[in-house]
Amino acid sequence: MKRLFDIPYHQLKNYPKSDMFSTKKNGIWTTISTTDFLNLVSKTAKGLIALGINPGDKIGIISTNRYEWNALDIAALEIGAIVVPIYPNISAEDYIYIFNDSKIKLCVVGDSDLYSKINHLKSQTPDLEFLYSFTKENSIPNWTEIHMDESSISDATVLSRKEKIQNSDLATIIYTSGTTGNPKGVMLSHNNILSNVVACIDRMPCDENSRVLTFLPVCHVYERMLHYLYMYMGCSIFFAESMDTIGENIKEVKPHMFTAVPRLIEKVYEKIISKGEELTGLKRKLFFWAVKLGEKYDVINRSFWYNIKLAIARKLIFSKWQEALGGNTRAIVSGSAALQPKLAKMFLAADITILEGYGLTETSPVISVNCIKNGIRIGTVGTLIHDVKVKIAEDGEILVKGPNVMMGYYNLPEKTAEDIDSEGWFHTGDIGTFIEGKFLKITDRKKEIFKTSGGKYIIPQAMENKFKESRFIEQIMVLGEGEKFPGALIVPNFNYIREWSFNKKLNIEDKSNTGLINNKEIQHRIQLEVDSYNKHYGGYEQIKRYTLLDHEFSIEEGELTPTLKLKRKIILAKYSKEVKQIYTL
Repeated sequence: MKRLFDIPYHQLKNYPKSDMFSTKKNGIWTTISTTDFLNLVSKTAKGLIALGINPGDKIGIISTNRYEWNALDIAALEIGAIVVPIYPNISAEDYIYIFNDSKIKLCVVGDSDLYSKINHLKSQTPDLEFLYSFTKENSIPNWTEIHMDESSISDATVLSRKEKIQNSDLATIIYTSGTTGNPKGVMLSHNNILSNVVACIDRMPCDENSRVLTFLPVCHVYERMLHYLYMYMGCSIFFAESMDTIGENIKEVKPHMFTAVPRLIEKVYEKIISKGEELTGLKRKLFFWAVKLGEKYDVINRSFWYNIKLAIARKLIFSKWQEALGGNTRAIVSGSAALQPKLAKMFLAADITILEGYGLTETSPVISVNCIKNGIRIGTVGTLIHDVKVKIAEDGEILVKGPNVMMGYYNLPEKTAEDIDSEGWFHTGDIGTFIEGKFLKITDRKKEIFKTSGGKYIIPQAMENKFKESRFIEQIMVLGEGEKFPGALIVPNFNYIREWSFNKKLNIEDKSNTGLINNKEIQHRIQLEVDSYNKHYGGYEQIKRYTLLDHEFSIEEGELTPTLKLKRKIILAKYSKEVKQIYTL
């Protein structure tokens, strides 16, 4: 197994599945077997060759998760084409830039809306010759039209293409959304991603008998690498219908594992706590006794008496949390952003293993991950995976070397030379350290650390994570570069505040978001939260003033990246008036 397209054939040989992929349609789960999947791959590969797709040509995929995405991916790789996965929710300007920078020749989108959007841009993307949709709607060209002339291409022709592909060859260009400027095309070879797949096998608490649920976008390298890994290990992959149906899908599928971003884990926790708030009497007391116990959890150094209480809490309370996640969950893998230590403590206390990891698109992506085998340390991103090296630079930056480090940025040799030094070390831009000599801990983004006018360093991401532990705070961005003190833009948790105000029997007439942030009692309550969390910091770090916003930061408004990271410069520019008020004394 030397190329990415070898993976499903490995599954066919070792763990042939009747349910390689499962999709819910019209309320019924439908499956596709390993054999049928590879038949579809074969037809697609032949059809692409018949259309004139040559080695090195770029094929774009813009769609939510579906097995057809994976089939087109494998087929394109088999014939030497370069796959360019693209998020379905980026701006028209980014689409135009990516299409023209990579010279996409053929593109398949997920539905009619995306088809119309890309078709509208065709006059500005001259290299695009073929455009299809995965869904059958109206007169839009369906992707199965790619198969029209597949009979004219022999198996030997496809095999000849496959045999010429080396594991060092470019497989995909993944454009990172970034927080500023144009997206950068990260070039990853077959070996880059495949080395990551192999290195993560022993970190996975699953096997050929496991079910996994997938809902994070497969266009992101994190979930895409895991799809290859699931295929290699013979897991049955179930596609969640949407972010809104995840809870229902988890109960139906009863997965052994799934991946998540911290924001989703936060939402799950909030929902569990809300259910606890509805309890009364002894049940309520027991519930919040267990929660307080969980907040004190640690992987090591637990006392005998604590473990006795924990066993009781797991039996009476936390077992119900496990049932809400299907009852079979061996692990939730968290990545893409920092997980609040409080959440890790709570889920681990509930005997729901959360494996927090770390990586970047440029590292294919995994660098390190907590795992049951090597141990878990809350607040860290675990131990390094096999064959990956990390050293901490003098300024604290994490440098990485290994087979997973990208080939470089597409069409950006100067940027490549800037991020990968002459010794082959990739400069991540993240600040970190090692705990106990082996557990990597991320403290902040190098470019996001700032100084106040008093010369004091502020680490915003760590502070934001801490303040978001408050149930009253949904989102927060810490600011204050060059200013006298740190300030913040705060988005309250409006749903929780409405529940809280109802339970407190507060007479609030205007319960709209705007009404709530202008309510004196609500303002006072949030101030108490800010004061409480400020106690964790020195005087120069504390948030002195802030502004409440009446709506969440969103991807659609360009304030968040597709992986939900804050686009700080854009937010600062957009809310310049509010920021100015914070620093107008």
